[in-house]
Amino acid sequence: MKPKPPAQFAKDPLFLEVMEDALAIQDRFVAEPLYAKTGKGFLKSAGVNELKQIKEAKTH
Repeated sequence: MKPKPPAQFAKDPLFLEVMEDALAIQDRFVAEPLYAKTGKGFLKSAGVNELKQIKEAKTH
């Protein structure tokens, strides 16, 4: 389910880009069992390909 942005941000390109990035990585956040109730945890790696893409983007 894709959330609908508030009316004041519906046409803001920066907000929409940030929202898209946030939704793309949302499923990778994992709560630590000890901290599950507090929301503390970590971001799972998407793998080596993600790191390669980041490095390539920085060099170009």
